[in-house]
Amino acid sequence: MKPVVEVKKLQSEKIIKAYIPMTETAYYILLSLSCPRHGYGIIKFVQELTHGRILLGSGTVYGTLTKMQKYGIIMVFADEQKKTIYQITPLGIQLIKAEIARVKKLYQDTVAQEGGFDY
Repeated sequence: MKPVVEVKKLQSEKIIKAYIPMTETAYYILLSLSCPRHGYGIIKFVQELTHGRILLGSGTVYGTLTKMQKYGIIMVFADEQKKTIYQITPLGIQLIKAEIARVKKLYQDTVAQEGGFDY
């Protein structure tokens, strides 16, 4: 029988593999949870951060939040006045850091090659 810590590590690795590469929606939702926020706060944060390029619908946000909560990527921080406030978990932090590193590498590769398309 495997120790509980080893099983949790394997589960975490499986979840990270399943999420990376992340969708823009999942990425921006996790990015918005650098501090606890409720659903509408997430929508407004993403809209402001992307200067309106990404407009998340409430159905998309709450569907993604439910899935992330199920996998332990986020958790409910507080439930106040009909507003559920979400917080990123240690697994979620591990996931967003891995995705940020992946996106940075994409950017570096792109910058290194973009001059090759000047015809």
